[in-house]
Amino acid sequence: MKTIFFFLSIVLFQINLNAQQDVLSADKVISTTLQLASKQNKNVILIFHASWCGWCKRMDKLMNNDSCKSYFAKNYIVTHLDVDETDAKKNLENPGADAVRVKYGASKDEGLPMWFILDKKGNLLDDSRYKVNIGKSKAGDNIGCPNSEQEVTYFIGMLKKTSKLSLEDESIIRNLFQEKK
Repeated sequence: MKTIFFFLSIVLFQINLNAQQDVLSADKVISTTLQLASKQNKNVILIFHASWCGWCKRMDKLMNNDSCKSYFAKNYIVTHLDVDETDAKKNLENPGADAVRVKYGASKDEGLPMWFILDKKGNLLDDSRYKVNIGKSKAGDNIGCPNSEQEVTYFIGMLKKTSKLSLEDESIIRNLFQEKK
């Protein structure tokens, strides 16, 4: 019986080890994404998220909504890096993702989702932080998943600066992101 338990333990350990190795490093995700962006002449939206983050899930759901999915696909390569997981789900994190977050000037304290818009060479064009004080929000505050009128207006401003945003797409995104759950 001990022998069976021992071998079963080794098999489960090996399965867990293989599952952890399936998560790509942040460097691999970034390099693959930038190659694709360069080939397709698009910018990149790099989203830092976690499996437990409801706002992260909402951002993905909205960006993949049939009404605006084609806009994002036409203008950006959207990719994710997993960070800040609970101890039980640390294996979901992309190794090196925290270093990438720091490279672009962010920290864990800023919340999720945190996202960056990069050009096809990986240069930072914009991010999810206010650049100036607006209303109750201060410069440096992370808007995360835009929801309020102020956040959505700021998000649309960034999309206008980094893509071709038609009035129709702007209206769709504004209505979709501001829609109450």
